[in-house]
Amino acid sequence: MLYLSENLKKYRALKSLTQEDIAQYLGITPQSVSKWERGESYPDITFLPALANILETSIDILISIDYYSC
Repeated sequence: MLYLSENLKKYRALKSLTQEDIAQYLGITPQSVSKWERGESYPDITFLPALANILETSIDILISIDYYSC
């Protein structure tokens, strides 16, 4: 199971970024980021490296359970 929505929201908040900030970095709409965080859709796979870079984490952490915070 993908945990992208929860992890995206968590790491975005830790970096004090808004959905608008993420959208601007990626050249997409804030509504797209919102849908990702609600689990209604997933980003195109080509966005994952950029998301990981923006959030200063890895793709593996973005899409999986963060066992260290459980």
